[in-house]
Amino acid sequence: MNDVISGLEGDLRSNGISVESIDPNGETVDLAYLTAFPDVSVNHQEMGRALRTFIDAAEHGEWEPKRVEATVLRHEDDVQGSWHAEADWFRQYLDYDSSGEEFSARVIGTLSEGRP
Repeated sequence: MNDVISGLEGDLRSNGISVESIDPNGETVDLAYLTAFPDVSVNHQEMGRALRTFIDAAEHGEWEPKRVEATVLRHEDDVQGSWHAEADWFRQYLDYDSSGEEFSARVIGTLSEGRP
């Protein structure tokens, strides 16, 4: 039996993201993770760690950018918020057509607190 978690899920977990579920095989990557910061607001540094994982995977040719839709959970039935990042935003950042600040601002602009 192989209990090793690999791919994007393993990379996210190694970056401190507690993945509840991930489906990277559709038109979008659907990610749900349990936050380590169960406050009122979604933690931006935790969002950044998740995004950095996707960027690193794309830089190493391990992931082709596509839309990422994330749901942040305090616990199984308690949604803290949601955010997304468009495939083009990843590509523009990777091609040096936008800065890290621009990329971050775009993603933070999609942040919705509470149940979507």
